[in-house]
Amino acid sequence: MCLAVPGRVLSLSEGDVLMRVGRVDFGGLVKEINFAYAPEARVGDHVLVHVGFAITVIDETEAARILDHLRKIDELSQ
Repeated sequence: MCLAVPGRVLSLSEGDVLMRVGRVDFGGLVKEINFAYAPEARVGDHVLVHVGFAITVIDETEAARILDHLRKIDELSQ
């Protein structure tokens, strides 16, 4: 099973679209992510991230919905 996690884009590098990286906030955990698959992403956007790659831009409502589902899954496992 694959899992993509939503995060908010904090910063993006300039330059070649295929080599662009940025910092993404996952609710307090900030990671450097590759944006080759989501070149349209901008600072402040929410993206789905899978294995270090932003794979698509999503809206804030969708990001909140996904995070809510992930929290519920965590509650069930306890």
